[in-house]
Amino acid sequence: MVEYFVDGGPFMWPILFLLIFGLMFALEKFYTLMMSSINSKKFFAEVKETLSSDGVAGALDLCNKTRGPVAEVFHAGLSRSHRGLDEVEKAIQNAGTVEMSFLEKNMIWLNLVVTVAPMLGFTGTVAGMIVAFNSIEAANNISPAVVAGGISQALLTTAFGLMVAIFIQLLQNFFVSRIDRLVLDMEENSMQLVDHLYEMESNKKSK
Repeated sequence: MVEYFVDGGPFMWPILFLLIFGLMFALEKFYTLMMSSINSKKFFAEVKETLSSDGVAGALDLCNKTRGPVAEVFHAGLSRSHRGLDEVEKAIQNAGTVEMSFLEKNMIWLNLVVTVAPMLGFTGTVAGMIVAFNSIEAANNISPAVVAGGISQALLTTAFGLMVAIFIQLLQNFFVSRIDRLVLDMEENSMQLVDHLYEMESNKKSK
């Protein structure tokens, strides 16, 4: 593998840098999404129980102790509960937008790697073909031995650039699917929280 890398020529280095660059952001995103994942059904049940037993203050304290976007959105909504349910809904919507932006943070850098790595590979291919044709011109001979080095460099840079792009693209797709699942989870639980608060308000009025 090291021999192939060396034979690929100078364009292999920026492609390698892009791979490392992409992996750094991929690790950061993996950690972020892992820390954002909770059992939302269990958490919502705990919030409902806490609202019944300890009121809004207890539910806010539970949200503070729980990680993830669902807890953050719940906290934003519950902290505005004294202003009315309309304000709760607005706070939840605003917090949801912020949390979605946080989850999608740095995804653009993965997309950059996916876009640029193959382009560098193709540029290396062009450079390798130029070397091959220069070798033909210098030797005044088109035998395979003369052009093999340039063509080998051309193919290796293309292959390496495409492999890096494919690998990072797979990671990006995985992260997008996880983010979509978290956002959907956040929206569903937020609606359930608002509905539950409306029920609590209706019960208070009926009494």
